[in-house]
Amino acid sequence: MKTTLTKTKTFSAFCTVFFTAYITAFSALTSAASAPLVSIDTHDNFFNAIKAHCGKAFIGEVTKDNVGSTFGGAQLVMHVRECSDTELHIPFHVGDDASRTWIVTKTGAGLMLKHDHRNEDGSFHTSTMYGGHTTDRGYNEVQSFPADAYSKQLFIDSGITASTDNVWQMMIYPTHFSYRLVRPAREVQVDFDLTNPVEPPVTPWGYEPIN
Repeated sequence: MKTTLTKTKTFSAFCTVFFTAYITAFSALTSAASAPLVSIDTHDNFFNAIKAHCGKAFIGEVTKDNVGSTFGGAQLVMHVRECSDTELHIPFHVGDDASRTWIVTKTGAGLMLKHDHRNEDGSFHTSTMYGGHTTDRGYNEVQSFPADAYSKQLFIDSGITASTDNVWQMMIYPTHFSYRLVRPAREVQVDFDLTNPVEPPVTPWGYEPIN
């Protein structure tokens, strides 16, 4: 009887020690700091230069357009609406059309540009979230985003295969910001005057704030 009691106490003590050690180890794992989101200087400097204008809106002007009036002469306004340490939301208004938001995101492998395109009721447009990812260091002032795999498939499915060669560029200088789309036989660029902020436009259609 004493032997059985001793074994029971020994097993109980073992269980207590085991579960205490397990809980301690589990707590250490769950409380460990998350891995850092790595980045490089040119990407950081470019991102931060845009972020410095957060909350401000600016008028744009088409400076290159080799196919004619892409935006139909409408007033063009970019609004650096919302910023975090890893994401920038930049609505691009074309007259009363509030369907477009540029989203620039730090991914840990570079910078990603996406075009959040909505219908007036807030639902996603059939062509949305197209864009690309940086493939090199770029420059403090200029980053390029060649079309990614999703975008290429979207363009093929939409019957606009020429767009699979799209490269979007963003340029940020002390006095102006530029948005450029280029591919073979196609180029359009809009320059925005950063020296003269204007009243921010209305909320974009279906806009979803940064979490």
